[in-house]
Amino acid sequence: MFDYKLLSALAAVVEQAGFERAAQVLGLSQSAISQRIKLLEARVGQPVLVRATPPSPTDIGRRLLNHVQQVRLLERDLQSVVPALDDEGLPERLRIALNADSLATWWAQALGDFCAEHHLLLDLVVEDQTVGLKRMRAGEVAACLCASERPVAGARSVLLGAMRYRAMASPAFIERYFAQGVIAARLPKTPAVVFGPDDFLQHRYLAALGVDGGFEHHLCPSSEGFLRLTEAGLGWGLIPEQQAAEQLASGALVELLPDKPIDVPLYWHHWRNGGQVLEALTAHLSRSASRWLVPLA
Repeated sequence: MFDYKLLSALAAVVEQAGFERAAQVLGLSQSAISQRIKLLEARVGQPVLVRATPPSPTDIGRRLLNHVQQVRLLERDLQSVVPALDDEGLPERLRIALNADSLATWWAQALGDFCAEHHLLLDLVVEDQTVGLKRMRAGEVAACLCASERPVAGARSVLLGAMRYRAMASPAFIERYFAQGVIAARLPKTPAVVFGPDDFLQHRYLAALGVDGGFEHHLCPSSEGFLRLTEAGLGWGLIPEQQAAEQLASGALVELLPDKPIDVPLYWHHWRNGGQVLEALTAHLSRSASRWLVPLA
């Protein structure tokens, strides 16, 4: 049988990205956390953590994290039937990985009422939509919103819709680089704004336009910062149309190629045995996401 105090220590170290913060969350000393991890490793006969900064789970560590995530959710279901088992009365905290653009646009509106009704707290991990699934594979989150369709073992995926991105730039940028009109072939010769090293949306966009080759770009791992850099004329960028509606209406940003948007699919991944709250959240998102996302062509 598992000792869930040991598994909780493992989960805290990974989720809090270190032994010190894990100790604070669990109300223990850092030495006690370290001892629990060592005892867990002794019981499974191999390391469960890679001692790096931050610590990361080994293969067996990921399996244990997947298990403890699902146990937490199933315990919530049991507490709803047998309230006496919930000796703290604290709300459930659900750890979810999602892309920054969803967080900056539609996510809060979609989840506000649901979290209030279900007494649910969210612990959000922001990752680019193309790589967010790695958090679920690592056992760090119970669900994930990303562009990948294929779920990890033990999970399901549901297509919620797509975020529509449009290429935008400031009037000053357009005057500087496209005074004679916007030509797709010239885009790689002008500075762009890219979310991060894992963001290949601009590359896909240029490829869809039939334009090859690299391009100069700024890196800005913030949805709000991305928008501000583009407004300031530092580069052109692909921005969710709902995020830049005001800027487009006011003329602060101008669409470069109005008939050439690009849609990014968003799939909701969740554990099969994630309990009632995760199933309810999945059903809620499946019903409501179409208010903010476009159908995937």
